[in-house]
Amino acid sequence: MTIPFTQPKGLFIANRWVPGSGGSDDVINPATEEVIGSAPVGTLADAEAAIAAARQAFDTGPWPRMSRAERAAVMTAMHAGLTRRIPQLRELLIAEVGCSQHIVDAVQIGACMAHFASAIEVSLKDDSYHLPNEIVPNPMDGGATNWLGGAIVVREPVGVVSGITAYNFPFLLNLSKVVPALLAGNTLVLKPSPFTPFSALLFGEVALECGLPEGVLNVVTGGADVGAAVTTDPRVDMVSFTGSEVVGAAIMAQAAPTLKRVHLELGGKSAMIVRADADIQGAAIAAVGMLSTNCGQGCALSTRFLVHNSTRPAFVATVQAVAAGWKVGNPADPSVLLGPLIRKAQFDKVAHYVQLGLDSGATLVCGGGRPAGHDKGFFFDITVFDNVDNKSQIAQDEIFGPVGVVIGFDTDEEAIAIANDSRYGLSGGILTADAATGYQMAMKIRTGSVALNGGMAKMAFGPIGGYKRSGIGREYGPEWLKEFTNEKTVFYPLGR
Repeated sequence: MTIPFTQPKGLFIANRWVPGSGGSDDVINPATEEVIGSAPVGTLADAEAAIAAARQAFDTGPWPRMSRAERAAVMTAMHAGLTRRIPQLRELLIAEVGCSQHIVDAVQIGACMAHFASAIEVSLKDDSYHLPNEIVPNPMDGGATNWLGGAIVVREPVGVVSGITAYNFPFLLNLSKVVPALLAGNTLVLKPSPFTPFSALLFGEVALECGLPEGVLNVVTGGADVGAAVTTDPRVDMVSFTGSEVVGAAIMAQAAPTLKRVHLELGGKSAMIVRADADIQGAAIAAVGMLSTNCGQGCALSTRFLVHNSTRPAFVATVQAVAAGWKVGNPADPSVLLGPLIRKAQFDKVAHYVQLGLDSGATLVCGGGRPAGHDKGFFFDITVFDNVDNKSQIAQDEIFGPVGVVIGFDTDEEAIAIANDSRYGLSGGILTADAATGYQMAMKIRTGSVALNGGMAKMAFGPIGGYKRSGIGREYGPEWLKEFTNEKTVFYPLGR
């Protein structure tokens, strides 16, 4: 069976398909370990060509000089082109990422297109503004007539942006670079993860179809050398990266000598607080749902479960029962709720952390390894530890797998302190029958977002981003495009 979009024509540079100078690499389905296609591999030469194309397109091309409405029209055509491909894209993501179908539909694709449509609408609004007129003395002649002056503040595109994305939600992450950067008038070099290149190269196909000018969007695959090239080259004005904190810190260092703007959406170790008055069954289902979402490979997923000690035994027992009924397998089956990890290296990393948890004295409640009957693919059982010390590695490090830790607390203040005792600050949640108290607690948690009682309203319009080592800047929401612009003030005289 041929998976859609797994036979790309090459890298996409300056509106042309270019064979990867590094040859090609097989891409596998993590659920079956079967090859689904071969992707071109970019090199430093390809990165150089892509940067040059993006630089020329920004400096001399029409895209930055087009009106908001003109750019929005092209991007609306891109949205339509992607929409027409959703059935095939869905099939690709299930095989390329190994993600269960309900998550593909809701997050990998559904949320993406909502963000895209919202961003187009926002891009049409003129966000320039005038400062109050002001009378000032003539600086050339203090005794002469005063001057009357004003000023306007406008936003302009930053320039050439490099976008580097991770493997876990590839279409969403690639779109989160392409859409705001281009709508704001920038040009872009997009570098996807080598594990999930096809859903990035697809944007080249749609770019040609929608009439995007030459060099505005370039897609180059490759390894760390290509990543370093697009973060250090002085012709690149901004780097937008989604991935781990370690790589994010390296990118900041690489961008520092040329003082590039850096936008980072990094890791998390989010806490879900379960108060004594919470619905325990609902909380347990929410916990297992978090751990099973893309096999726990999500930076904003809550994996620290802070549970009031009076209900902690009931919570743990219910989580164990719910996890036992969660269907594991190939996401090609629509009834599967837990798919595989992306590769063996990630499987080995998760297994290492499980051993660290055991060594720390935590109690293994369920899971801990490969589920029975799944010898092929990189499957890992939903794994939960109880009696966990929040200072331990399994409570502090981002594991990026279906591993959760249960930590008890006795007071709301203690729960807030534990939640904030993390180098991360991306997301979190509170479950309680007392919404007012939950809201007050949410205001004290140092994270970019908090879901109160599962609330996810306005998801396509709410900014997402991190505190502390979870990143810099925000994605989505009404201010999203401003991350990719510079503010300029033009002063002018009035009446002459």
